[in-house]
Amino acid sequence: MSPRILVLPGSNRAGSFNVQLAAAASVELAQQGADVTRISLVDYPLPLVDEDLKNETGIPENAMKLGRLIAAQDGVFLCCPEYNSSIPPLLKNMIDWVSLISRDGDRPLKPWAGRYVALGSASNGKLGGIRGLYHVRSVMANVGTQIITEQCAVSGAADAFEADGRLKDERTNGMLVNTCKSLIRHCAMMTAS
Repeated sequence: MSPRILVLPGSNRAGSFNVQLAAAASVELAQQGADVTRISLVDYPLPLVDEDLKNETGIPENAMKLGRLIAAQDGVFLCCPEYNSSIPPLLKNMIDWVSLISRDGDRPLKPWAGRYVALGSASNGKLGGIRGLYHVRSVMANVGTQIITEQCAVSGAADAFEADGRLKDERTNGMLVNTCKSLIRHCAMMTAS
């Protein structure tokens, strides 16, 4: 059975480099045999994490939808913008809301628990957003995921993608290929056990 992998860009910006990276990752994962679902967080608007709101009205329905979707996957590929060398608020807010889920009706649900996660970033800067990935890696470990070692950082992103969405630079494309390969391998080991 093909590993099920969710690809999720942490940006809703028109022309986002990380949306472009998510598209390239989706194609690469599918070519390597994964069953890929790609979403946009614009389709799942969420309020800021707020314990009072959670206590009054529960987990927001869009967070529950995301939680169910994540729990149905073997792995997740996060394409993460870098804001001031850290995690953008849109992505952090989503991770936090989903991490607060403990039940879905009468059954236990911890969406992040045990999921394999690959990280990628794209930035116009020389480091390709890699500084922010250190923070994302730490947060994702805290919510119970298994983060693979390989990652992909795309520098000079404004000119990094071909018209068809592929990465122009051979070395950077190799990072993407290897990251996808590792994520699929880890997910396949999980489904085989």
